[in-house]
Amino acid sequence: MQIKQLERNLGKTLFVREPRQVTLTTEGEILLDYARRLLRLNEEAVQHFIAPELEGRVGIGTSDDVGTRILPEVLAQFARSYPAVLVNVVVGSSKQNIARLDAGKLDMVLVTVADEAREVRGEVVHQEPLVWAGREESSAFQRSPLPLALAHEGCAWRRMTLRALDRAGVPYRIAYTCEHCSGQEAAMMADLAVAPFPESLVRAPLKQVVSEHLPEIGSYRLALVRRGSNPLNDALATHVKEAFQGLA
Repeated sequence: MQIKQLERNLGKTLFVREPRQVTLTTEGEILLDYARRLLRLNEEAVQHFIAPELEGRVGIGTSDDVGTRILPEVLAQFARSYPAVLVNVVVGSSKQNIARLDAGKLDMVLVTVADEAREVRGEVVHQEPLVWAGREESSAFQRSPLPLALAHEGCAWRRMTLRALDRAGVPYRIAYTCEHCSGQEAAMMADLAVAPFPESLVRAPLKQVVSEHLPEIGSYRLALVRRGSNPLNDALATHVKEAFQGLA
């Protein structure tokens, strides 16, 4: 009854009602996004008044794809809730940041985990498929051997991509190597190469490249690895996990 009343108030149908399932309409998905943002804002407001005042520093390591696209909003929300806490962000490869964590230089890190990994250190907070990405109207994917833009040796995305190509028998060459996504994007924008990218990060002027000659790469996971538990670490970890839940 409440949903029907909400639909009447908005003048929009929010759900497609079928005999055995109920799914969201386009308007329903838009409203759901607003609702999630309102809930996060409400939690922020409540936390500001009832959460214990925290002071100090906390260090987090991340790859640049997460650091430049997802963490800024997380840090902005965290700063509003805990203005006396200084967050130190270190951008680097998963291998580098794990070494910093183990050396006591960071409190937590977000690391990329390949789909073939049986044991995962830390808590998985996100999972999504890797897809082929290139410039709109790209021709790079039609070349043989296939030109690739990849991160350096040790990157989970690189391992997954090369494994998929080897299994499919697709000839390739590594045309561009850069640890940062911005560098790989530059190679794609120049139509020098294609690259594996998380589906949610492929945005214009890049596009997902689909071809019968390109194999599926698989899904990757992001794990949050922490050095210990204390009020500062727990508060930041909660904000990070909630941000990824909002992407699901």
